[in-house]
Amino acid sequence: MSQTLLRRIVSATGLLTLTLGLGHALPVGADELPKESVLPLALATTAATAAVEQCRADGYRVTAAVVDRQGLLRAQLRADGAGPHTLDSSRKKAYTAASLRRTTSDLAELIAKVPSLQALRDMNQEILMLGGGLPAFINGELVGAIGVGGAPGTQFDDACAQKGLDAVGATAKPAS
Repeated sequence: MSQTLLRRIVSATGLLTLTLGLGHALPVGADELPKESVLPLALATTAATAAVEQCRADGYRVTAAVVDRQGLLRAQLRADGAGPHTLDSSRKKAYTAASLRRTTSDLAELIAKVPSLQALRDMNQEILMLGGGLPAFINGELVGAIGVGGAPGTQFDDACAQKGLDAVGATAKPAS
């Protein structure tokens, strides 16, 4: 057999092996792509509005932020007279709750009880371990989170955030 013919056979065999190997590594079709629920803007706005309105009714001037499951801002409302710092605190509380899939009050309590977990606060600059952030689960799936900042105590931020979740049929814990 000539060198040229042998090279062609090896080259063709290698190409066939490469082609068949790649065919098994790639998804067959779009049906195999993962499916995720998306938090619609209308629900995000409804939740933020309900939270701000509840706090207003209770006498607190707050900001409410709603993020999607990746922690990206979907809606944010700042009540008349709410402090400028509440824009950042509400967004960071929502981000933390979505990212860690727990309420920020639970997380703050956890790091106080277990000092070795205090490094969670420093994972990135967006984390804020302060009550007022609740993850949003709909039909057992995390779709985002809400954060409220500006009330005179985290329990009040939590209560207003819960009102936001209630307004859209979400819960702060996945269904069991």
